[in-house]
Amino acid sequence: MAKLIYSAITSLDGCVADKDGNFDWAVPDDEVHAFINDLERPIGTYLYGRRMYEVMVGWEGIDTRADLPAVMSDFAAIWRATDKIVYTKTLKQVSSERTRIEREFDPDAVRRLKTTQERDISIGGPELAAQAFLAGLVDECHLFVTPIIVGGGAQVFPRHVRVGLELQDERRFDAGVVYLRYRIRP
Repeated sequence: MAKLIYSAITSLDGCVADKDGNFDWAVPDDEVHAFINDLERPIGTYLYGRRMYEVMVGWEGIDTRADLPAVMSDFAAIWRATDKIVYTKTLKQVSSERTRIEREFDPDAVRRLKTTQERDISIGGPELAAQAFLAGLVDECHLFVTPIIVGGGAQVFPRHVRVGLELQDERRFDAGVVYLRYRIRP
């Protein structure tokens, strides 16, 4: 059975974007990016909301640039090789391969997906992840805590949801980023 993994790069004060929607502070350096690539390799499907998909779809053709660092080219290849489901009421069509649109997040459909997939599933974006947390679908959280306080903005976790966590792994990086992997307690 596949695990549903919520992955996020977050500020120290728990934001994935600042109050203006900026997340330029979250761009990983090569060391962190290479580690992320290794975590993403076993993922078989990405679940995205429209906004997260619009951010990530840039990876579809980015590796055609000659000046692209190897770590970014590697991620682009990983991203393109992975299936993607975009949950959106407004997006009419997708602009990436291996991608389909679902109009509503259906917890039962995600439960079925978890039981039929051999590879893990990643959910991206705090709004979509909130629905998965509320439905009790998330199995793990992979957080990259960035050494910055942004003073407010989009929160990494949903409010009014209580979830017990058990630390499974941690790693410190030279730039001060800390990786934390938590298992959701039943």
